[in-house]
Amino acid sequence: MRPSRPSPAWLARARRLLAATIVVAVVALGGGPAHADPSAAEIEAELDRLWEQAEPLIEQYNEVRERYQQNKARQEELTARIEPLQAQLDAAYARVGELAAQAYLGGQADPLQAILAAGSPSDLADQLTYLDQLAREQRQQVAEVARLKREYDQVKEPIDALVAELAWQEAELERRRVEVEARLDEMQQLRVKAYGEEGITGGPYRPSICPAEYLPTKGYQAAVFACNQTGDPYVWAASGPDAYDCSGLTLRAWRQVGVYLPHNAAMQRRSMPYVSREDLQIGDLVFYYSDLHHVAIYVGNGMVVHAPRSGDRVRMAPIDRNPIHSFGRPG
Repeated sequence: MRPSRPSPAWLARARRLLAATIVVAVVALGGGPAHADPSAAEIEAELDRLWEQAEPLIEQYNEVRERYQQNKARQEELTARIEPLQAQLDAAYARVGELAAQAYLGGQADPLQAILAAGSPSDLADQLTYLDQLAREQRQQVAEVARLKREYDQVKEPIDALVAELAWQEAELERRRVEVEARLDEMQQLRVKAYGEEGITGGPYRPSICPAEYLPTKGYQAAVFACNQTGDPYVWAASGPDAYDCSGLTLRAWRQVGVYLPHNAAMQRRSMPYVSREDLQIGDLVFYYSDLHHVAIYVGNGMVVHAPRSGDRVRMAPIDRNPIHSFGRPG
């Protein structure tokens, strides 16, 4: 028996159901109607949000790198210090070897075995009592070398451990920085799309006299240097001569007048005394955010010069553009 044909009404309901099922499936798979491009305000808000994640990371990187370099230099200093001791130790081994050979020729095999079994300078010093042929002065010399070597190892061991830890931290910070910067690059492309290549600069880099007035101070000279860098690109972890991040700019400005600062905003904050806003002078540093991840240099008339963020350039800005933490005066 042939089955009956479905009615037209049944077919219509089936088509509507199938269409609804397809729509649900498309939405579930990420389809659906296309969304409009984000507005300029939305792009700016997203870029600000991402930069609040990126800049603390970069400043952490700067701090880790600063500590890494300091401890690496300390490690090299210790290595250089131990080289003459190592030469003395090698010479002592050679002398003991000659004496051991003489002892062997004289039939004293046990002292020779003790020498050959010694696995370290300290073990060697302990075995010297078995060598009656070795003069007291020579025994004391080798024992002193062994003592210094032990002392050196005790000092060098934590330095080696710290350098290894800092190297790992530096690699981890680099990995995270790359992730955030990739996102920033994506947002920067959207910003170019919203504003065009010209509009992305955000106006002139030095819209007024910089510094605002002359002062016979080192701070004024540091501020002049910072003003002269306006227009240079922001590059993370850079401290000149042609690109800067925020703490790299303040570091380089004050270095010109003989004041050395670390390459990290929080470390710079800790390196100098506080000043009040009422006592603020040209050249003083302005620190931002509760975690101290941004710093600028005051140039007078309520303005600072700073390296704002990736994709931007060194520029003047109102002092209150970001939430202020405190003020400091290098010296």
